Amino acid sequence: MRILFAGTPEIAVPSLKSLVEKHEVVGVLTGPDRPSGRGRKLKPSAVKTAALDLGIPVYQPEHVRREARETISLIDAELMVVFAYGRIFGPRFLSLFPKGSINIHPSLLPRWRGPSPITAAILHGDRATGITVQKIALEMDSGDIILQREIPLDGTETTGTLSETAAELSGKIILDALELIEEGFEGVPQNSEETKYCFLVSKNDGRIDWGQGACTIERMVRAYYPWPMAWTDFRDQPLKIHKGSVYKGSTPLNTGGPGKVTGIDKGSGILIQTGNGVFSAEVLQLPGRKPLEWRSFLNGVDNFIGSTLGG
Repeated sequence: MRILFAGTPEIAVPSLKSLVEKHEVVGVLTGPDRPSGRGRKLKPSAVKTAALDLGIPVYQPEHVRREARETISLIDAELMVVFAYGRIFGPRFLSLFPKGSINIHPSLLPRWRGPSPITAAILHGDRATGITVQKIALEMDSGDIILQREIPLDGTETTGTLSETAAELSGKIILDALELIEEGFEGVPQNSEETKYCFLVSKNDGRIDWGQGACTIERMVRAYYPWPMAWTDFRDQPLKIHKGSVYKGSTPLNTGGPGKVTGIDKGSGILIQTGNGVFSAEVLQLPGRKPLEWRSFLNGVDNFIGSTLGG
């Protein structure tokens, strides 16, 4: 089958490579090169880098409008496969593909429609997430389901590690989904009553409210790793928390309000009071410094125990 692949970040690369093994990928649609790093040099997307290595023509329109439609129409793709492209396609663009367009989405749709389903699954303590291959519809992530595979969650995943798992699984099931399409399978409608939405993550989403419970904060630390990171205020500077857990040990009463750094536990880390329970911070980072295991962190920061974190 002649396929146009549309995707941008690293999570989409295994799916592109799988498609190349079994089908004719006649083009790759990806985001424009963006400034990156201290020098603000233009950096290609992960999908562009992979496509060039595979010898596939790359298209990088700023907008998917008339000029883009005219260019893509010339490559005669039968089907478009999309994974985290980052733009919405209109009906005229979708009409270019006689066998339709499908989207790979890293959740068990209709749960977590939207741009950050992996983060949302961790934040809400889901016991499972997965991969859905669905037909593209005009309403975001609402198309009929071609294929789903579940990923069980054990409560230790970060967005980084779960993205790697989702990327690998997507590369495997996309070929199964295309076989079903070639056999004439039309898909199964989603149950709209079960719909949940997630939204674009911003840097400020990682700011910790110590009035929340320790369980909620622990999920934040995992959900916002590696970006934007869970962080808090310490002496008028941001303190990132890379790793932590809900403290299971016993703590004295009246240890201070939310955000109070009450002490340490040699087996757990730095103990911080929350609105419900105690959070133990294990890996921390101040601006301009490397992430440090909690013992090393305390060696370099005076009077951290007894301070109060947050605004």
